[in-house]
Amino acid sequence: MEATVSDERPAQEGPATFRDVFGQPEFRALFAANILSWVGDYLAKAAVTVLVLRETESVALSAAAFAVSYLPWLLGGPLLSALAERHRYRRVMVICDLIRMALMLLVAMPFMPAWSILALIFLATLANPPSQAARSAVMPQILTGDRLVVGLSAFTSASQAAQVVGYLIGATIAALNPNAALLVNAATFALSALLVRVGVRDRPSTMTARHRSHLLRETGQGFRIVFERPVLRAIALLVFSAMLFSIVPEGLAAGWAAERTDGAMDAGTAQAVIMAAGPVGYVLGGLIIGRLVAPARRLALMRPLMVIAPAVLVPALLDPTPSVVALLAAACGFAVAGLVPVANGLFVQALPDGYRARAFGVMATGTQVIQGAAVLATGALAERFSVPSVVGAWSAAGVLLMLVAAFAWPRPRTIDAAIAAARAESSADPLAPTHTAQGPAAADRGREHGRRRHAVT
Repeated sequence: MEATVSDERPAQEGPATFRDVFGQPEFRALFAANILSWVGDYLAKAAVTVLVLRETESVALSAAAFAVSYLPWLLGGPLLSALAERHRYRRVMVICDLIRMALMLLVAMPFMPAWSILALIFLATLANPPSQAARSAVMPQILTGDRLVVGLSAFTSASQAAQVVGYLIGATIAALNPNAALLVNAATFALSALLVRVGVRDRPSTMTARHRSHLLRETGQGFRIVFERPVLRAIALLVFSAMLFSIVPEGLAAGWAAERTDGAMDAGTAQAVIMAAGPVGYVLGGLIIGRLVAPARRLALMRPLMVIAPAVLVPALLDPTPSVVALLAAACGFAVAGLVPVANGLFVQALPDGYRARAFGVMATGTQVIQGAAVLATGALAERFSVPSVVGAWSAAGVLLMLVAAFAWPRPRTIDAAIAAARAESSADPLAPTHTAQGPAAADRGREHGRRRHAVT
């Protein structure tokens, strides 16, 4: 973390602005690099499914090409994230981008057999967990306080927009030449590596000799720190619960559109509108809530938003038209955007140095697995019941789950204490890197500030 003036501010002051966040050159470089990587990832997903379908004329293999990108998180997400914790974060991000660039160039080669495409895509996506874990670990070193929350909101909103843009560009280019789309993807990784290398400071890893052990043990420590600490466990429960129902409209969009049309759009258009509605709502929610709502108010809104997010999907039981379904999905995305960035900001602040990348790997893996399991489970239910009934009933169960999460949500004073303890733990390590601005004095100020205020910023 650069030696800048502390961004801690009393809860009654206004929120940090996007100017505050994007005024940081390192954040601009990291943000631009990740936009390129995200667009490239989604562009590649669209292109690879088309490429494999053309090569094999197999819908199953085409779907496998799409699904294989999720396997690295399931098979080795926490382990690879723990590996990233051992090394300098900028170096990890640059190397991962260069690896993905080289592998995507191979995938783009003409006459590549389907099995090798699947294998190369799997190898390329193995670089995602350590790259994203390193980015998560370096973010609190660039932004502090409410700037971190606003920066995370900008990241998550941008990732949703990148998904829409990447799919559209990828599908358009792939219809003409899927190999060209994959070459574009390789170029995005090259540019991302350049931006990170030039625009982000080369900081040492926050893992010290005190934290270092066997890789498997370090991975296990990532699970323990997330689930043994009450505040981190509450945040994990919230994020996992939100992912369990918010992905369902997108995952069942094709079946929903096939079952129900409103005369104003065909099934294909209805599917696209439903799939895009959630990300669009999330973008709007992230921008509006992250920018216009004060930090203390964002925290106060979390409990009601926990219940509102699944509740807005319950009217699916009434079998609405696709246009109304899209509005419901957008409302859900809007509410989730008021929860996840704030929870992420609290999560990284309540983690002591040396554990951020590993804890991120645990959270990201859980998110990926839960989203996939939710779509699979609701898809199986939709084989026996109508899609509106499945989505409505699943969301009603989500309301009950979120009530539990809201009941278990810690008080602001407890969150303050967890953040102060994480800072004290980080600064107490005699072997910890000295590049951060949060030395013992800063930790003492943070503890005193936490006793005076009523909400975390």
